[in-house]
Amino acid sequence: METVKFTAMKDGDREDYAFLTEHETEFAAKTGERLLDALVKLDQGLSGYKITRLGHSLQAATRAWRDGADIDWIVSALLHDIGDIYAPYNHDEYAAAILKPFIREQCTWVVEKHGDFQRLYYAHHVGGNQHARDKFAGHAYYDDCDLFCERWDQTSFDPDYDTLPIEFFAPFALEVFARKAYDPAVIRAGVRVPLTDPETAKQRSGASA
Repeated sequence: METVKFTAMKDGDREDYAFLTEHETEFAAKTGERLLDALVKLDQGLSGYKITRLGHSLQAATRAWRDGADIDWIVSALLHDIGDIYAPYNHDEYAAAILKPFIREQCTWVVEKHGDFQRLYYAHHVGGNQHARDKFAGHAYYDDCDLFCERWDQTSFDPDYDTLPIEFFAPFALEVFARKAYDPAVIRAGVRVPLTDPETAKQRSGASA
């Protein structure tokens, strides 16, 4: 069987859908690889900064790693702007939708809202609402998004920063996207994990010295 028998989905049978499920499972298993390829293509995106969008993404992930962040935070930092090419007006929501089945709910929320939180740093210079984040005041993950933007996002445009290469972060991304989608043990709804871990940061600093 090389293709399904039907031309309209309602006409498919068990054999058709078993065949498609096998192919879709195989395709989904390569999600991590495709996202790493897409990350490289960020260099085709918005210019004008001192570093490329790929450089920004890698620098944010590097800062997260050096802060002792766990794998969910590191991959969130790595892919938080993955939507810049394809969804320039809602890149944060685009990235969150990609990450949502595979990482902690806390991280998904932060990635989804980071665009509004980032406005604190620039919106008043372009006639926008600098305090767009205020609508989320009191949310359980508000402080996490604030710290994500302050430590890893807004600061990661430095061409002189010692940024780690994409090859360093590839195993993190591949591990995350190899997880079972929507596993409650991964999503951990309502759980908060600190973005920084001083002890882990100290160990990583020693390892990279």
